[in-house]
Amino acid sequence: MTGSPLATRLALAREVAARYAALPQVEAIAVGGSVASGLAVEGSDVDLYLYLRDELPLATRAAIAGSASTHAEVGNAFWEAGDEWYDEATGIAVDVILRRLEWIEGELDRVLRRHEASVGYSTCLWANVRSSAVLFDRGGWYGRLQATAAVPYPDELKRAIVARNFPILRDAMSGYRSQLAKAAGRGDLVSLNHRVAAFLASYFDVLFAVNAVPHPGEKRLLELAERLCARRPTTMREDVEALIRASVGGADVIAIADRLTGGLEGLLRAEGRSLWTGLRSGVRQGDG
Repeated sequence: MTGSPLATRLALAREVAARYAALPQVEAIAVGGSVASGLAVEGSDVDLYLYLRDELPLATRAAIAGSASTHAEVGNAFWEAGDEWYDEATGIAVDVILRRLEWIEGELDRVLRRHEASVGYSTCLWANVRSSAVLFDRGGWYGRLQATAAVPYPDELKRAIVARNFPILRDAMSGYRSQLAKAAGRGDLVSLNHRVAAFLASYFDVLFAVNAVPHPGEKRLLELAERLCARRPTTMREDVEALIRASVGGADVIAIADRLTGGLEGLLRAEGRSLWTGLRSGVRQGDG
């Protein structure tokens, strides 16, 4: 394959998808990530999502992976079920994620109808379904799923994400501010690093919710937040980068975390009572 990084990866995605499309268990195939967004560069993976009506035998999966690579990991289940390999011809990494139809339908129902928030990354699967490009859709199921996902951001979901994630940034007794202070005080760099990552997961969950933008996932978050979030703290990038640097040694980590939380608090107050007064009791709410 020759061409631009995007064209090469899109051609590979279609080639791999064609092998799976012949299997009766496969209802739909979509490509996500930088290939779907058009931002693929050298080093970008090909992320394929297989939507299944029935289980796909490991032997079948191994045969497909083995036809493209002499070294493949089949049956990974560290996060979602999937298979990974480096395409022998191009050297491009291929990541195939397997999802049952009823599971992804339930995940969309969880956020779009029941408005249930998570601690960080609440709407990533919704964003993934919306943004992925379909490569195969046997009976139109994926088209219908994307139509379900192509709805305005529910106000109830926004409030639920803020209520679950904002208090633990600072005000909850067991929140991240308290945990960061304790970790810094005892010089526990592993814990400090872990809590900074968790803090940022909830921080960005709130930021994207305030802007009514489904969470795009963990990659290129600062870049995407600056592009997609019209409302954001003016020093967001500087403070996020400073917090990460501080997590290495603990210096100023609390002051920087407080700046980030304070900037987010300003956005919530500007949104008015619909978000600010929706926080659970026991959190400082002031007059906003």
